[in-house]
Amino acid sequence: MSESRTVFVPDGLAGERVDVAVARLLGLSRAKAAELAHEGRVEVDGAVTGKSHRLHGGAMMTVELPPPPGQPTAAEAVPGMTIVYDDDDIVVVDKPVGVAAHSSPGWSGPTVVGALAAAGFGIATSGAPERQGIVHRLDVGTSGLMVVAKTDRAYPGLKRAFKRREVTKVYLAAVQGHPDPLVGTIEAPIGRHPSREFKFAVRSGGKASVTHYEVVEAFRGASVVRVHLETGRTHQIRVHFSAIGHPLLGDPTYGANPLLAAELGLDRQWLHAGHLSFTHPVSGDPVEVASPVPEDLAAALDRLREVYS
Repeated sequence: MSESRTVFVPDGLAGERVDVAVARLLGLSRAKAAELAHEGRVEVDGAVTGKSHRLHGGAMMTVELPPPPGQPTAAEAVPGMTIVYDDDDIVVVDKPVGVAAHSSPGWSGPTVVGALAAAGFGIATSGAPERQGIVHRLDVGTSGLMVVAKTDRAYPGLKRAFKRREVTKVYLAAVQGHPDPLVGTIEAPIGRHPSREFKFAVRSGGKASVTHYEVVEAFRGASVVRVHLETGRTHQIRVHFSAIGHPLLGDPTYGANPLLAAELGLDRQWLHAGHLSFTHPVSGDPVEVASPVPEDLAAALDRLREVYS
């Protein structure tokens, strides 16, 4: 598990940058301290702070340190997480909302890796210690299908398939308004938001990102879209639909109307990874799995049909 360290800034470091103070107070390299700040792992007086922020004497600084090499993720059962496919080399889970793919600084909740360990599944040792076997991820606030490598012979093949865009990933999303055209492609580079930690945006110089979509149901002021990801950037669907003026319902981080979410009983973005297909990394056989829309999203959709049709 990650470790949190809290220190008070002495007067002798007043006026210094965050990365300088973290390096001196915790005995880290300047580069490592800057990396921690860049990743949002440093808080000053309770607020996430960038590496160049100047400190004042007496400030309370909390630093979230990553797990040391080789430290395993704690096993923790996750109610509602189901196994939809399992063989000697891979396992596919249906991840509930509120569960991270793996442990990370700042996240102390349940994880897919921990849940698999609690259920007695062995997973590949390939990958960083806290995310061994993980070849792709879903946001904590997104439910749906994830494949995990159980063996080291399966890991490189799965990793390569995702990198080469050979895995078919299909999502259902509910968005505000009506995308025009009804069937289209959003192609826009995505990078970190220039001023908001843990947020992303369409940015010149960002990573190439391609999202294909099709409107499958429309209501007054909202639509359900089937989304096929050609690339797999962090928050890609949320960022792309926000960029074209149609943020996901229940996603105020990217511009959704919170009043509509409250009316629909939504407390997370309406987004579900419902279909996954790929070639088995060991046997070469096709693998195709599907997941139904979970109860909370189904209830919001029923409300849309009832009130906004």
